[in-house]
Amino acid sequence: MNQSILLSLLIFSPVLGILLLAFIPKAQEKTIKLVGFLSTLLPLAVSMIIYIQYLLGKKLSSFAERYEWIQIGNFEEIIRDRVFAIDYELGIDGFALVLLLLTTVIATLASIASIHIKKEWKGYFMLFLLLELGMLGVFAAQNLILFFIFFELTLIPMFFLIGKWGYFEREKAAYSYLIYNGLGSAVLLIVIIVLFARTGTTNIALLSDFISGNVPPEKILLPITPEIRWGLFIGLLVAFGVKLPIFPLHSWMLKVHVQAPPSVVMLHSGILLKIGAFGLIRFGAGLFPEEFVKISVVLAVLGVINLLYGAFLAFIQDDFKMVLAYSSISHMGIVLIGLAALNEAGIQGAIFQVVSHGLISALLFFLVGVMYERTNTTILGNLGGLSKVMPLTAGFFLAGAMASLGLPGMSGFVSEFMAFLGLFKEMPIIAAIGTIGIIMTAVYLLRAVLSMTFGPLNEKMTEVTDMKKVELVPVLVLVGLIVLIGVYPDVLTGPLKSTVEAMMLGIGG
Repeated sequence: MNQSILLSLLIFSPVLGILLLAFIPKAQEKTIKLVGFLSTLLPLAVSMIIYIQYLLGKKLSSFAERYEWIQIGNFEEIIRDRVFAIDYELGIDGFALVLLLLTTVIATLASIASIHIKKEWKGYFMLFLLLELGMLGVFAAQNLILFFIFFELTLIPMFFLIGKWGYFEREKAAYSYLIYNGLGSAVLLIVIIVLFARTGTTNIALLSDFISGNVPPEKILLPITPEIRWGLFIGLLVAFGVKLPIFPLHSWMLKVHVQAPPSVVMLHSGILLKIGAFGLIRFGAGLFPEEFVKISVVLAVLGVINLLYGAFLAFIQDDFKMVLAYSSISHMGIVLIGLAALNEAGIQGAIFQVVSHGLISALLFFLVGVMYERTNTTILGNLGGLSKVMPLTAGFFLAGAMASLGLPGMSGFVSEFMAFLGLFKEMPIIAAIGTIGIIMTAVYLLRAVLSMTFGPLNEKMTEVTDMKKVELVPVLVLVGLIVLIGVYPDVLTGPLKSTVEAMMLGIGG
Protein backbone atom coordinates (compact mmCIF):
# COMPACT_ATOMS: atom_id res chain seq x y z
CA MET A 1 0.00 0.00 0.00
CA ASN A 2 1.29 3.45 -0.89
CA GLN A 3 2.07 5.18 2.41
CA SER A 4 1.68 8.64 0.91
CA ILE A 5 -2.09 8.25 0.75
CA LEU A 6 -2.73 6.43 4.03
CA LEU A 7 -3.94 9.52 5.86
CA SER A 8 -6.28 10.48 3.04
CA LEU A 9 -7.54 6.91 2.92
CA LEU A 10 -8.11 7.00 6.68
CA ILE A 11 -10.00 10.29 6.63
CA PHE A 12 -12.21 9.60 3.61
CA SER A 13 -12.80 5.88 4.15
CA PRO A 14 -16.21 6.58 5.80
CA VAL A 15 -17.35 7.94 2.42
CA LEU A 16 -17.47 4.36 1.13
CA GLY A 17 -20.01 3.49 3.81
CA ILE A 18 -22.04 6.61 3.06
CA LEU A 19 -22.20 5.71 -0.64
CA LEU A 20 -23.20 2.13 0.09
CA LEU A 21 -25.93 3.26 2.48
CA ALA A 22 -27.27 5.69 -0.11
CA PHE A 23 -28.20 2.77 -2.38
CA ILE A 24 -29.77 0.57 0.30
CA PRO A 25 -33.58 0.87 0.63
CA LYS A 26 -34.73 2.27 3.98
CA ALA A 27 -36.82 -0.83 4.66
CA GLN A 28 -33.75 -3.10 4.80
CA GLU A 29 -32.89 -2.24 8.39
CA LYS A 30 -30.70 -5.28 9.09
CA THR A 31 -28.56 -4.56 6.05
CA ILE A 32 -28.26 -0.88 6.99
CA LYS A 33 -27.16 -1.77 10.53
CA LEU A 34 -24.58 -4.22 9.24
CA VAL A 35 -23.18 -1.83 6.63
CA GLY A 36 -23.13 1.01 9.17
CA PHE A 37 -21.09 -1.07 11.59
CA LEU A 38 -18.75 -2.54 8.93
CA SER A 39 -18.10 0.97 7.56
CA THR A 40 -16.43 1.93 10.84
CA LEU A 41 -14.04 -1.03 10.61
CA LEU A 42 -12.18 0.32 7.55
CA PRO A 43 -11.00 3.53 9.30
CA LEU A 44 -10.13 1.41 12.34
CA ALA A 45 -8.06 -0.95 10.20
CA VAL A 46 -6.20 1.91 8.45
CA SER A 47 -5.43 3.65 11.76
CA MET A 48 -4.09 0.36 13.12
CA ILE A 49 -1.90 -0.07 10.03
CA ILE A 50 -0.41 3.39 10.60
CA TYR A 51 0.13 2.65 14.30
CA ILE A 52 1.74 -0.73 13.63
CA GLN A 53 4.08 0.80 11.05
CA TYR A 54 5.01 3.44 13.61
CA LEU A 55 5.79 0.71 16.17
CA LEU A 56 7.96 -1.03 13.57
CA GLY A 57 10.10 2.09 13.27
CA LYS A 58 8.42 4.08 10.51
CA LYS A 59 8.72 7.83 11.09
CA LEU A 60 5.41 9.65 11.40
CA SER A 61 6.71 12.33 9.04
CA SER A 62 6.69 9.73 6.24
CA PHE A 63 2.87 9.71 6.33
CA ALA A 64 2.65 13.41 5.43
CA GLU A 65 0.78 14.45 2.28
CA ARG A 66 0.88 17.70 0.37
CA TYR A 67 -0.80 18.70 -2.89
CA GLU A 68 -1.30 22.12 -4.44
CA TRP A 69 -4.90 23.13 -3.96
CA ILE A 70 -5.83 26.83 -4.06
CA GLN A 71 -3.72 29.70 -5.42
CA ILE A 72 -5.05 33.20 -4.75
CA GLY A 73 -3.84 35.78 -7.27
CA ASN A 74 -1.85 35.39 -10.48
CA PHE A 75 1.05 37.81 -10.05
CA GLU A 76 4.45 36.42 -10.93
CA GLU A 77 5.98 37.11 -7.53
CA ILE A 78 3.01 35.51 -5.79
CA ILE A 79 3.28 32.37 -7.89
CA ARG A 80 7.04 32.22 -7.35
CA ASP A 81 6.86 32.49 -3.59
CA ARG A 82 3.54 30.66 -3.23
CA VAL A 83 2.21 33.54 -1.16
CA PHE A 84 -1.54 33.27 -0.43
CA ALA A 85 -1.57 29.60 -1.35
CA ILE A 86 -3.68 27.02 0.42
CA ASP A 87 -2.49 23.47 -0.06
CA TYR A 88 -4.04 20.13 0.81
CA GLU A 89 -1.70 19.16 3.66
CA LEU A 90 -2.00 16.23 6.02
CA GLY A 91 0.39 14.98 8.67
CA ILE A 92 0.52 13.61 12.19
CA ASP A 93 2.65 13.62 15.29
CA GLY A 94 2.37 11.25 18.24
CA PHE A 95 -0.52 13.15 19.84
CA ALA A 96 -2.53 13.19 16.59
CA LEU A 97 -1.82 9.48 16.05
CA VAL A 98 -3.20 8.62 19.49
CA LEU A 99 -6.32 10.73 18.89
CA LEU A 100 -6.89 9.14 15.48
CA LEU A 101 -6.74 5.71 17.11
CA LEU A 102 -9.07 6.88 19.88
CA THR A 103 -11.52 8.23 17.28
CA THR A 104 -11.67 5.05 15.21
CA VAL A 105 -11.98 2.79 18.27
CA ILE A 106 -14.78 4.80 19.89
CA ALA A 107 -16.59 5.27 16.55
CA THR A 108 -16.64 1.49 16.03
CA LEU A 109 -17.91 0.89 19.57
CA ALA A 110 -20.48 3.68 19.24
CA SER A 111 -21.79 2.03 16.08
CA ILE A 112 -22.49 -1.05 18.20
CA ALA A 113 -24.21 1.15 20.79
CA SER A 114 -26.40 2.42 17.95
CA ILE A 115 -28.46 -0.76 18.13
CA HIS A 116 -30.65 1.18 20.55
CA ILE A 117 -31.57 3.78 17.92
CA LYS A 118 -35.26 3.30 17.09
CA LYS A 119 -35.87 5.02 13.76
CA GLU A 120 -34.48 5.98 10.36
CA TRP A 121 -31.30 3.94 10.49
CA LYS A 122 -30.18 4.97 7.04
CA GLY A 123 -30.03 8.69 7.73
CA TYR A 124 -28.57 8.07 11.17
CA PHE A 125 -25.60 6.04 9.95
CA MET A 126 -24.89 8.35 7.00
CA LEU A 127 -24.62 11.29 9.42
CA PHE A 128 -22.68 9.14 11.88
CA LEU A 129 -20.04 8.31 9.24
CA LEU A 130 -19.88 11.94 8.07
CA LEU A 131 -19.19 12.95 11.66
CA GLU A 132 -16.38 10.40 11.88
CA LEU A 133 -14.88 11.78 8.67
CA GLY A 134 -14.82 15.29 10.13
CA MET A 135 -13.23 14.16 13.41
CA LEU A 136 -10.48 12.25 11.62
CA GLY A 137 -9.73 15.21 9.37
CA VAL A 138 -9.39 17.60 12.29
CA PHE A 139 -6.56 15.60 13.84
CA ALA A 140 -4.64 15.11 10.57
CA ALA A 141 -4.95 18.58 8.98
CA GLN A 142 -1.67 20.48 8.67
CA ASN A 143 -3.02 23.87 7.71
CA LEU A 144 -5.63 26.02 9.40
CA ILE A 145 -8.04 26.25 6.46
CA LEU A 146 -8.21 22.47 6.10
CA PHE A 147 -8.53 22.16 9.88
CA PHE A 148 -11.41 24.65 9.87
CA ILE A 149 -13.22 22.80 7.05
CA PHE A 150 -13.10 19.51 8.96
CA PHE A 151 -13.91 21.34 12.20
CA GLU A 152 -17.07 22.75 10.64
CA LEU A 153 -17.89 19.41 9.06
CA THR A 154 -18.42 17.95 12.54
CA LEU A 155 -21.07 20.56 13.41
CA ILE A 156 -23.60 19.64 10.71
CA PRO A 157 -24.07 15.90 11.36
CA MET A 158 -23.88 16.41 15.12
CA PHE A 159 -26.69 18.98 14.95
CA PHE A 160 -29.00 16.55 13.15
CA LEU A 161 -27.97 13.53 15.25
CA ILE A 162 -28.98 15.43 18.38
CA GLY A 163 -32.06 17.12 16.95
CA LYS A 164 -33.61 14.09 15.26
CA TRP A 165 -32.55 11.09 17.35
CA GLY A 166 -32.30 12.68 20.78
CA TYR A 167 -34.77 12.73 23.67
CA PHE A 168 -37.61 15.05 24.70
CA GLU A 169 -35.77 18.41 24.47
CA ARG A 170 -33.54 17.32 21.60
CA GLU A 171 -34.23 20.32 19.35
CA LYS A 172 -33.39 22.79 22.09
CA ALA A 173 -30.15 20.91 22.78
CA ALA A 174 -29.29 20.80 19.07
CA TYR A 175 -29.73 24.54 18.61
CA SER A 176 -27.81 25.29 21.79
CA TYR A 177 -24.97 23.13 20.45
CA LEU A 178 -25.05 24.86 17.07
CA ILE A 179 -25.17 28.41 18.45
CA TYR A 180 -22.34 28.03 20.95
CA ASN A 181 -20.08 26.05 18.64
CA GLY A 182 -20.98 28.29 15.72
CA LEU A 183 -19.87 31.36 17.68
CA GLY A 184 -16.66 29.56 18.61
CA SER A 185 -16.12 28.72 14.94
CA ALA A 186 -16.70 32.36 13.96
CA VAL A 187 -13.99 33.50 16.36
CA LEU A 188 -11.64 30.80 15.03
CA LEU A 189 -12.32 31.89 11.44
CA ILE A 190 -11.43 35.51 12.31
CA VAL A 191 -8.12 34.34 13.78
CA ILE A 192 -7.37 32.28 10.65
CA ILE A 193 -8.22 35.17 8.31
CA VAL A 194 -5.96 37.61 10.20
CA LEU A 195 -3.08 35.14 10.17
CA PHE A 196 -3.56 34.40 6.48
CA ALA A 197 -3.75 38.09 5.56
CA ARG A 198 -0.55 38.92 7.42
CA THR A 199 1.56 35.89 6.50
CA GLY A 200 0.15 34.61 3.22
CA THR A 201 0.01 31.05 4.51
CA THR A 202 -2.11 28.79 6.68
CA ASN A 203 0.51 26.06 7.02
CA ILE A 204 0.91 25.41 10.74
CA ALA A 205 4.71 25.00 10.66
CA LEU A 206 5.21 28.16 8.57
CA LEU A 207 2.85 30.13 10.80
CA SER A 208 4.90 29.11 13.82
CA ASP A 209 8.03 30.47 12.10
CA PHE A 210 6.29 33.72 11.17
CA ILE A 211 4.92 34.32 14.65
CA SER A 212 8.17 33.41 16.41
CA GLY A 213 10.19 35.76 14.17
CA ASN A 214 12.20 33.04 12.41
CA VAL A 215 11.35 34.42 8.96
CA PRO A 216 13.53 37.00 7.12
CA PRO A 217 12.00 40.52 7.14
CA GLU A 218 11.66 40.57 3.33
CA LYS A 219 9.32 37.57 3.53
CA ILE A 220 6.95 39.26 5.99
CA LEU A 221 3.88 40.80 4.35
CA LEU A 222 2.49 42.56 7.43
CA PRO A 223 4.03 42.50 10.91
CA ILE A 224 2.28 40.62 13.71
CA THR A 225 2.61 43.07 16.60
CA PRO A 226 2.45 41.99 20.27
CA GLU A 227 -1.07 43.42 20.50
CA ILE A 228 -2.22 41.38 17.50
CA ARG A 229 -0.54 38.28 18.93
CA TRP A 230 -2.47 38.66 22.17
CA GLY A 231 -5.71 39.24 20.32
CA LEU A 232 -5.21 36.14 18.20
CA PHE A 233 -4.23 34.05 21.20
CA ILE A 234 -7.29 35.13 23.20
CA GLY A 235 -9.41 34.34 20.13
CA LEU A 236 -8.02 30.80 20.03
CA LEU A 237 -8.58 30.43 23.78
CA VAL A 238 -12.25 31.40 23.38
CA ALA A 239 -12.81 29.27 20.26
CA PHE A 240 -11.38 26.11 21.79
CA GLY A 241 -12.61 27.01 25.27
CA VAL A 242 -16.16 26.64 23.98
CA LYS A 243 -15.32 23.20 22.62
CA LEU A 244 -13.50 21.91 25.72
CA PRO A 245 -15.60 23.47 27.45
CA ILE A 246 -14.16 26.02 29.89
CA PHE A 247 -16.48 27.61 32.48
CA PRO A 248 -18.62 29.68 31.82
CA LEU A 249 -18.85 28.51 28.17
CA HIS A 250 -20.25 25.12 29.15
CA SER A 251 -24.05 25.23 29.38
CA TRP A 252 -24.61 23.89 25.85
CA MET A 253 -22.65 20.75 26.69
CA LEU A 254 -24.97 19.81 29.55
CA LYS A 255 -27.97 19.80 27.22
CA VAL A 256 -26.17 17.64 24.66
CA HIS A 257 -25.07 15.05 27.23
CA VAL A 258 -28.62 14.70 28.53
CA GLN A 259 -30.66 14.93 25.33
CA ALA A 260 -28.48 13.21 22.69
CA PRO A 261 -28.69 9.42 22.32
CA PRO A 262 -25.91 7.61 24.27
CA SER A 263 -24.19 6.39 21.09
CA VAL A 264 -23.83 10.00 19.92
CA VAL A 265 -22.72 11.18 23.37
CA MET A 266 -19.98 8.54 23.24
CA LEU A 267 -18.57 10.40 20.24
CA HIS A 268 -19.26 13.83 21.67
CA SER A 269 -17.81 13.23 25.11
CA GLY A 270 -15.12 10.83 23.94
CA ILE A 271 -13.84 12.72 20.89
CA LEU A 272 -15.47 16.07 20.09
CA LEU A 273 -14.68 17.66 23.45
CA LYS A 274 -11.07 16.60 22.91
CA ILE A 275 -10.85 18.83 19.83
CA GLY A 276 -10.87 21.73 22.30
CA ALA A 277 -7.85 20.32 24.15
CA PHE A 278 -6.15 19.45 20.87
CA GLY A 279 -6.64 23.01 19.60
CA LEU A 280 -5.28 24.59 22.78
CA ILE A 281 -2.18 22.41 22.62
CA ARG A 282 -1.57 22.48 18.86
CA PHE A 283 -2.46 26.12 18.15
CA GLY A 284 -2.59 27.91 21.51
CA ALA A 285 0.71 26.64 22.90
CA GLY A 286 2.14 25.73 19.50
CA LEU A 287 1.71 29.07 17.74
CA PHE A 288 1.76 31.44 20.74
CA PRO A 289 4.09 29.88 23.35
CA GLU A 290 5.08 33.19 24.95
CA GLU A 291 1.47 34.23 25.53
CA PHE A 292 0.66 30.72 26.74
CA VAL A 293 3.38 30.96 29.39
CA LYS A 294 2.24 34.40 30.56
CA ILE A 295 -1.36 33.26 30.97
CA SER A 296 -0.49 29.99 32.73
CA VAL A 297 -1.74 31.16 36.14
CA VAL A 298 -5.09 32.14 34.59
CA LEU A 299 -5.32 28.72 32.94
CA ALA A 300 -4.57 27.04 36.28
CA VAL A 301 -7.31 29.05 37.99
CA LEU A 302 -9.78 28.26 35.20
CA GLY A 303 -8.84 24.60 35.50
CA VAL A 304 -9.52 24.59 39.24
CA ILE A 305 -12.82 26.40 38.70
CA ASN A 306 -13.84 23.77 36.13
CA LEU A 307 -12.76 20.99 38.47
CA LEU A 308 -14.59 22.30 41.56
CA TYR A 309 -17.65 23.69 39.78
CA GLY A 310 -18.27 20.46 37.90
CA ALA A 311 -17.63 18.29 40.96
CA PHE A 312 -19.91 20.16 43.37
CA LEU A 313 -22.78 20.43 40.90
CA ALA A 314 -22.43 16.76 39.94
CA PHE A 315 -22.94 15.92 43.63
CA ILE A 316 -26.41 17.47 43.79
CA GLN A 317 -27.83 16.04 40.53
CA ASP A 318 -30.65 13.48 40.56
CA ASP A 319 -30.22 12.48 36.89
CA PHE A 320 -27.24 10.20 36.26
CA LYS A 321 -26.67 11.73 32.81
CA MET A 322 -26.36 15.15 34.47
CA VAL A 323 -23.88 13.67 36.94
CA LEU A 324 -21.75 12.50 34.01
CA ALA A 325 -22.18 15.82 32.18
CA TYR A 326 -20.86 17.84 35.12
CA SER A 327 -18.19 15.18 35.63
CA SER A 328 -16.94 15.88 32.09
CA ILE A 329 -16.68 19.59 32.89
CA SER A 330 -14.76 18.73 36.04
CA HIS A 331 -12.36 16.37 34.31
CA MET A 332 -11.62 18.84 31.52
CA GLY A 333 -10.35 21.08 34.31
CA ILE A 334 -7.55 18.55 34.82
CA VAL A 335 -6.46 19.14 31.22
CA LEU A 336 -6.15 22.89 31.91
CA ILE A 337 -4.33 22.23 35.19
CA GLY A 338 -1.78 20.01 33.47
CA LEU A 339 -1.18 22.49 30.64
CA ALA A 340 -0.83 25.39 33.08
CA ALA A 341 2.00 23.60 34.89
CA LEU A 342 4.29 24.19 31.88
CA ASN A 343 6.47 21.23 32.77
CA GLU A 344 6.85 17.75 31.34
CA ALA A 345 4.81 15.99 34.03
CA GLY A 346 1.91 18.40 33.76
CA ILE A 347 1.74 18.46 29.97
CA GLN A 348 1.98 14.69 29.79
CA GLY A 349 -0.76 14.43 32.41
CA ALA A 350 -3.00 16.78 30.41
CA ILE A 351 -2.60 14.73 27.23
CA PHE A 352 -3.10 11.47 29.15
CA GLN A 353 -6.30 12.95 30.57
CA VAL A 354 -7.56 13.69 27.06
CA VAL A 355 -7.20 10.02 26.12
CA SER A 356 -8.25 8.60 29.49
CA HIS A 357 -11.43 10.65 29.76
CA GLY A 358 -12.31 9.76 26.18
CA LEU A 359 -12.29 6.06 27.06
CA ILE A 360 -13.95 6.39 30.47
CA SER A 361 -16.76 8.69 29.33
CA ALA A 362 -17.44 6.43 26.33
CA LEU A 363 -17.70 3.45 28.69
CA LEU A 364 -20.06 5.18 31.12
CA PHE A 365 -22.36 6.53 28.43
CA PHE A 366 -22.47 3.15 26.70
CA LEU A 367 -23.61 1.67 30.01
CA VAL A 368 -26.16 4.47 30.36
CA GLY A 369 -27.58 3.42 26.99
CA VAL A 370 -27.78 -0.22 28.10
CA MET A 371 -29.51 0.77 31.33
CA TYR A 372 -31.93 3.25 29.74
CA GLU A 373 -32.98 0.72 27.10
CA ARG A 374 -34.20 -1.58 29.87
CA THR A 375 -35.39 0.79 32.60
CA ASN A 376 -36.47 3.81 30.50
CA THR A 377 -35.04 6.16 33.12
CA THR A 378 -31.76 7.64 34.37
CA ILE A 379 -33.26 9.35 37.43
CA LEU A 380 -31.39 8.09 40.50
CA GLY A 381 -34.54 8.05 42.63
CA ASN A 382 -36.22 5.63 40.21
CA LEU A 383 -33.27 3.27 40.16
CA GLY A 384 -31.88 1.02 42.84
CA GLY A 385 -30.91 -2.58 43.36
CA LEU A 386 -29.72 -2.99 39.77
CA SER A 387 -27.03 -5.38 40.99
CA LYS A 388 -29.81 -7.92 41.61
CA VAL A 389 -31.21 -7.87 38.07
CA MET A 390 -28.27 -6.45 36.06
CA PRO A 391 -25.16 -7.65 37.89
CA LEU A 392 -22.82 -7.31 34.89
CA THR A 393 -24.00 -3.79 34.08
CA ALA A 394 -23.81 -2.77 37.75
CA GLY A 395 -20.29 -4.17 38.05
CA PHE A 396 -19.06 -2.31 34.99
CA PHE A 397 -20.70 0.90 36.24
CA LEU A 398 -18.62 0.55 39.39
CA ALA A 399 -15.49 -0.16 37.32
CA GLY A 400 -16.13 2.98 35.23
CA ALA A 401 -16.63 5.04 38.38
CA MET A 402 -13.39 3.70 39.86
CA ALA A 403 -11.52 4.64 36.69
CA SER A 404 -13.04 8.11 36.66
CA LEU A 405 -12.17 8.87 40.28
CA GLY A 406 -8.56 7.80 39.69
CA LEU A 407 -8.20 4.32 41.13
CA PRO A 408 -4.56 3.13 40.82
CA GLY A 409 -4.20 0.62 38.02
CA MET A 410 -6.58 2.52 35.76
CA SER A 411 -5.94 5.30 33.26
CA GLY A 412 -7.60 8.01 35.37
CA PHE A 413 -4.98 7.63 38.10
CA VAL A 414 -2.05 8.13 35.72
CA SER A 415 -3.45 11.29 34.14
CA GLU A 416 -4.58 12.91 37.38
CA PHE A 417 -1.37 12.05 39.23
CA MET A 418 0.89 13.53 36.53
CA ALA A 419 -1.24 16.66 36.02
CA PHE A 420 -1.28 17.47 39.73
CA LEU A 421 2.37 16.52 40.16
CA GLY A 422 3.24 19.06 37.50
CA LEU A 423 1.07 21.78 39.05
CA PHE A 424 2.34 21.16 42.60
CA LYS A 425 5.86 21.86 41.32
CA GLU A 426 4.88 25.28 39.98
CA MET A 427 1.75 26.48 41.83
CA PRO A 428 1.34 24.43 45.04
CA ILE A 429 -1.43 26.57 46.54
CA ILE A 430 -3.65 26.38 43.45
CA ALA A 431 -2.90 22.66 43.17
CA ALA A 432 -3.86 22.09 46.82
CA ILE A 433 -7.20 23.79 46.25
CA GLY A 434 -7.74 21.67 43.16
CA THR A 435 -7.34 18.42 45.11
CA ILE A 436 -10.73 19.14 46.70
CA GLY A 437 -12.21 18.41 43.30
CA ILE A 438 -10.50 15.01 43.22
CA ILE A 439 -12.02 14.17 46.59
CA MET A 440 -15.43 15.33 45.40
CA THR A 441 -15.12 13.11 42.31
CA ALA A 442 -15.07 10.05 44.54
CA VAL A 443 -18.00 11.39 46.54
CA TYR A 444 -20.41 12.17 43.66
CA LEU A 445 -19.55 9.13 41.56
CA LEU A 446 -19.82 6.63 44.39
CA ARG A 447 -23.02 8.28 45.61
CA ALA A 448 -24.61 7.98 42.16
CA VAL A 449 -23.38 4.51 41.24
CA LEU A 450 -24.03 2.93 44.63
CA SER A 451 -27.54 4.40 44.76
CA MET A 452 -28.28 2.76 41.41
CA THR A 453 -26.68 -0.61 42.03
CA PHE A 454 -27.58 -1.26 45.68
CA GLY A 455 -30.51 -0.53 47.96
CA PRO A 456 -34.11 -1.68 47.48
CA LEU A 457 -35.09 -2.81 44.01
CA ASN A 458 -37.82 -0.80 42.31
CA GLU A 459 -40.85 -3.03 41.77
CA LYS A 460 -41.01 -1.95 38.12
CA MET A 461 -37.46 -3.27 37.56
CA THR A 462 -38.04 -6.89 38.54
CA GLU A 463 -38.31 -8.05 34.90
CA VAL A 464 -35.22 -6.16 33.72
CA THR A 465 -32.56 -8.26 31.97
CA ASP A 466 -28.79 -7.83 31.92
CA MET A 467 -26.69 -6.78 28.93
CA LYS A 468 -26.52 -8.98 25.85
CA LYS A 469 -23.35 -10.54 24.43
CA VAL A 470 -23.14 -7.96 21.64
CA GLU A 471 -23.30 -5.18 24.27
CA LEU A 472 -20.58 -6.84 26.29
CA VAL A 473 -17.98 -6.44 23.52
CA PRO A 474 -17.61 -2.60 23.66
CA VAL A 475 -17.54 -2.71 27.46
CA LEU A 476 -14.73 -5.27 27.56
CA VAL A 477 -12.72 -3.36 24.93
CA LEU A 478 -13.03 -0.04 26.80
CA VAL A 479 -12.29 -1.52 30.21
CA GLY A 480 -9.33 -3.38 28.73
CA LEU A 481 -7.86 -0.17 27.27
CA ILE A 482 -8.46 1.74 30.51
CA VAL A 483 -6.62 -0.93 32.51
CA LEU A 484 -3.85 -1.24 29.89
CA ILE A 485 -3.05 2.47 30.11
CA GLY A 486 -3.27 2.38 33.91
CA VAL A 487 -0.95 -0.59 34.26
CA TYR A 488 1.37 0.14 31.34
CA PRO A 489 1.26 3.90 30.63
CA ASP A 490 4.28 3.63 28.36
CA VAL A 491 1.86 2.48 25.64
CA LEU A 492 1.01 6.20 25.37
CA THR A 493 4.26 7.70 26.61
CA GLY A 494 6.16 6.48 23.53
CA PRO A 495 3.99 8.13 20.85
CA LEU A 496 3.48 11.27 22.95
CA LYS A 497 7.16 11.82 23.77
CA SER A 498 7.91 13.91 20.68
CA THR A 499 4.79 16.05 21.21
CA VAL A 500 5.67 16.78 24.84
CA GLU A 501 9.29 17.56 23.95
CA ALA A 502 8.25 19.92 21.15
CA MET A 503 5.85 21.75 23.42
CA MET A 504 8.45 22.04 26.17
CA LEU A 505 10.97 23.43 23.65
CA GLY A 506 8.42 25.97 22.44
CA ILE A 507 7.61 27.30 25.91
CA GLY A 508 11.27 27.35 26.89
CA GLY A 509 11.20 24.31 29.17
